[in-house]
Amino acid sequence: MEYLEQLGQRAVAAKYELQRLTTEEKNDALEAVASALIDHAGRMLEANGRDYETARQSGMSEALLDRLKLTEERIGAMAEGLRQIAALSDPVGEVMDSFDRPNGLRIDKVRVPMGVIGIIYEARPNVTADAFGLCFKTGSAVILKGGKDAFYSNEAITQIIRETLAAEGISADAVQLIAHNDRAVTTAFMQLKQYVDVLIPRGGAGLIRAVVENSTIPVIETGTGNCHIYVDEEADPEKAVPIILNAKTQRIGVCNACESLLVHEKIAESFLPKLAEALREKHVEMRGDETVRRAIPDAAAATEEDYGTEYLDYIISMKTVGSVKEAVEHINRYGTKHSEAILTENREHAEQFLQGVDSACVYVNASTRFTDGFEFGFGAEIGISTQKLHARGPMGLKELTTYKYLIRGDGQIRQ
Repeated sequence: MEYLEQLGQRAVAAKYELQRLTTEEKNDALEAVASALIDHAGRMLEANGRDYETARQSGMSEALLDRLKLTEERIGAMAEGLRQIAALSDPVGEVMDSFDRPNGLRIDKVRVPMGVIGIIYEARPNVTADAFGLCFKTGSAVILKGGKDAFYSNEAITQIIRETLAAEGISADAVQLIAHNDRAVTTAFMQLKQYVDVLIPRGGAGLIRAVVENSTIPVIETGTGNCHIYVDEEADPEKAVPIILNAKTQRIGVCNACESLLVHEKIAESFLPKLAEALREKHVEMRGDETVRRAIPDAAAATEEDYGTEYLDYIISMKTVGSVKEAVEHINRYGTKHSEAILTENREHAEQFLQGVDSACVYVNASTRFTDGFEFGFGAEIGISTQKLHARGPMGLKELTTYKYLIRGDGQIRQ
């Protein structure tokens, strides 16, 4: 497809220019883009208003509308994310390892840019700025394919970034947005292997599955979040209720929200009614097993499907278990390897949970909502990787680099 070929060629040309930039030049450009986003907030809000109204009229869910919506506060957070990226250490050029061979060769393992990164994402306009900032700081060009629901928002943000880069004397092709919503174009993009070095999907299970199944480009999966909280028999209920409320209701349409709750059977009768009262105030629908329903009479019956569902809604599944081991087994069966938490005052139980759960992020006495590049001090993130190669958890700057070996010799030949 000629259109994509041109984008790919321009991205490759831009990546070599970006690799020559100094850290100071990259940071100055990021600061300039951050200021431009604030200065041109009106353009973004106007474009976002078009997207939001269309999505609302089409019946988009409340959770997805929340993801789509831009406000001055969220634009400010986007700008702050870029400034934080500028303030972080530049990983490019970092010597990861260095050693001498008996034959006199000096070998250095050095962080280098990925090159060209492709990102396919759904209706989250903030990803446009985050993706640019992280890729730019690490010396990579980025080609973006946003969802059709946020088309005008993404277009406005990308245009402001490109205008600012050009004003800074830097190739605007450091960031390019695919301006087509045809699925055939998206599929063709997934096969642009001659230009794109790695592809990162951000969105629901359907999008991620489509990318994994159709891409000829290496993929880093940023998975869905069926996140669990286990309330141990030795949990402090005064801590537990606020943590669960935060994890479930602080923002429902995000991948690190709690979707499933496990409660030790010994405390179910005393703890669950208190929790249910708090959840009702937040209008959360509860679905549980038989023990849960005895403690919470208005809870619906949970099905097998409920335990494996990422609701992204005011719904939570609940199940009682008899031990930490049983909780871990349930999570490893139904979870998506994203974020899980144990609430307990028993250190041994906490360690058993930490070591047993096979997820990217595992918490003790804290909300799963902290699984986030900003909260981890990465400035922003490209996504939460739930796979094990080549990155896992919140993907910040270092996770967007690769490495090469630099070998210095003095006439050595292999015998």
